Amino acid sequence: MDILHALLLVGIGLTVGFIGTLIGAGGGFILVPILLILYPKLGPEIITSISLAIVFLNACSGSIAYAKMKRIDYKSALAFSLATLPGAILGAYLVNDIPEKFFDILLGLILVSIAVFLLIKPGFTKKPGNNNKHRTSRSITDNHGNRYEYSFKNSIGIISSFFVGFLSSLLGIGGGIIHVPVLTSLLNFPIHVATATSHFVLTVMALAGTVTHIIQGNLDGQWFKVLYLGAGVVAGAQAGAAFSHHAKPRWIIQALAFALLLVGIRMLLRSYN
Repeated sequence: MDILHALLLVGIGLTVGFIGTLIGAGGGFILVPILLILYPKLGPEIITSISLAIVFLNACSGSIAYAKMKRIDYKSALAFSLATLPGAILGAYLVNDIPEKFFDILLGLILVSIAVFLLIKPGFTKKPGNNNKHRTSRSITDNHGNRYEYSFKNSIGIISSFFVGFLSSLLGIGGGIIHVPVLTSLLNFPIHVATATSHFVLTVMALAGTVTHIIQGNLDGQWFKVLYLGAGVVAGAQAGAAFSHHAKPRWIIQALAFALLLVGIRMLLRSYN
């Protein structure tokens, strides 16, 4: 690999790490389309395996930063992480059987659908729900003294996490683009807690999916890409987490929605080329 190629991958990693950590999405939804453009001859199973490995590094780095900020809901994160594991393993096995064109269309439709959902029902205006015996309540105070109180139905979080694990491992998109909207719109999580908690879940889920891909041999010969992309994404994740303190919830949601919309449209156009 020449130095320009290596620097390009590091730069991509920086961008993916920064944006992915800022919005709690892992960055796979950005990386997968870029990899498909840079390496059109690689199959979907190779692209998703590279992306998922980078998502793991990004999520791990971001989670360390968010842990220092005390924004992670660990009890929920552990439960949701366990729920993602069966789906992540299943998705990693099934990706080998997906035709490339169908992969592009499926990914594009999912990204556009989530973007539209976020723009129509952003979730940042929701007020805390009433506590009752069917809801789980949480209270978190971060290291800046901000207090977050919310309640949610744990069963919805666990069921949705299984599908998040499946789709993220199948498509290599990390799952945060699905999980953050679920946490904010369906489970009433404050956006800053949702992005931090989603990153912790992504760490566990992406590790399970990556190990499965390694066992299948999908990363054979691709480790140099992981190395350079990973170097950039780890640094970008730290920067994204630091900047998140200055970003308003509305900005984060809208940035996520527009990014998804652009990438989704690009994937749909690519499928017809």
